[in-house]
Amino acid sequence: MKVLVIGGGGREHTILWKLSQSAKVDKLYCAPGNGGIAGIAECVPIKVMEFDKLIEFAKENEIDMTVVAPDDPLVAGAVDAFEAAGLRAFGPNSKAAIIEGSKSFSKELMKKYNIPTAAYEVFESSKDAIEYVKAQNKYPTVIKADGLALGKGVIIAQSFEAAEKAIVDIMEDKKFGNAGARVVIEEFLTGPEISVLAFTDGKTLKPMVSAQDHKRAFDNDEGLNTGGMGTFSPSRVYTDEVAKECMENIFIPTMNAMNAEGRKFKGVLYFGLMKTADGVKVIEYNCRFGDPETQVVLPRLKSDLFDIFDAIIDERLDEAEVEWEDNAAVCVVLASGGYPEKYATGYPINGIKKAESLGALVFHAGTKKEGENYLTAGGRVLGVVATGEDLDAAIKTAYGYVNEISFKDMHFRRDIGIKK
Repeated sequence: MKVLVIGGGGREHTILWKLSQSAKVDKLYCAPGNGGIAGIAECVPIKVMEFDKLIEFAKENEIDMTVVAPDDPLVAGAVDAFEAAGLRAFGPNSKAAIIEGSKSFSKELMKKYNIPTAAYEVFESSKDAIEYVKAQNKYPTVIKADGLALGKGVIIAQSFEAAEKAIVDIMEDKKFGNAGARVVIEEFLTGPEISVLAFTDGKTLKPMVSAQDHKRAFDNDEGLNTGGMGTFSPSRVYTDEVAKECMENIFIPTMNAMNAEGRKFKGVLYFGLMKTADGVKVIEYNCRFGDPETQVVLPRLKSDLFDIFDAIIDERLDEAEVEWEDNAAVCVVLASGGYPEKYATGYPINGIKKAESLGALVFHAGTKKEGENYLTAGGRVLGVVATGEDLDAAIKTAYGYVNEISFKDMHFRRDIGIKK
């Protein structure tokens, strides 16, 4: 089989790495890919939103399956476009991808179908939003841009002044572009966060192993929100009892709710959860593999990823084998100094081969290849992954691998996997 993966980050590198292990896959392509991905797939210089060019390429190269990995093309209807062209594509269509594309849609879905989440209000006017925050007078409070904002459109405001600034930034100054046409203002929940990704074909839902992401730029969860500075799997708080609660109160009800709305979800549904004193609640949904959660979840998958994707497209996930290793995985993200704000790129990266020779899985997020060398080409540069018999062993090994890699102004958190 020939498989095309759309995207060019660490998530896509991980998906391609896992697909490369399938006996059924003999040729991999990635559009646009990156320096590291070029080692396992043929990179194609087509952007993720250029649907016509992607479809033309898939037809010319007789691609058997296209995997649409990022949120933007999914929400914009990439899968719909491929299917309309008679091509097999993995991922939700645009009607289903709205579960991530609009936070107000997902909040209203949860309210309608009694899926536990934080109390909220939606506003289309900055004046109304500011008046609401002032009247509530409860801090911290959570301000979210309604649309897609690269995982950065959420501000936790500790005061009225901070909340007012966030609303003005999002709605008036368009810090996140059109994503800020509406805002969702939510109560602030407390408790440990858990990420659970699930395979679903709209009829069957099979959760993956749990994970936990570290969003803040600096140790001890300080600094700005990022796309993710590291992850670990499994979560330390996701017990069998919690898993059962989530399956009964959140996972299956969400699949059924989407079906009831005429929005059958086929693909990977990501549940961002918080374990509160009142039970587990949904913080957010994503319509695709998380990044960098994928980097710790897929290395624990025993089964053939291509077979799972194939089964989901055909709505026969109930027949597919989905088995997991009884181990742990940790991913430490190596980022450019200054990320998520201003940062320089183009610096040579040293030590990748050495780390890999010791057993590291090194997934490239923002790199380009020049001759035999890799250069930095993004905010998040590499995801360095280790597995171990438990979290403590995986953490120690991962940081051992990180010590082998260097580039100018390299920044990473030193507490990945530590929090309970």
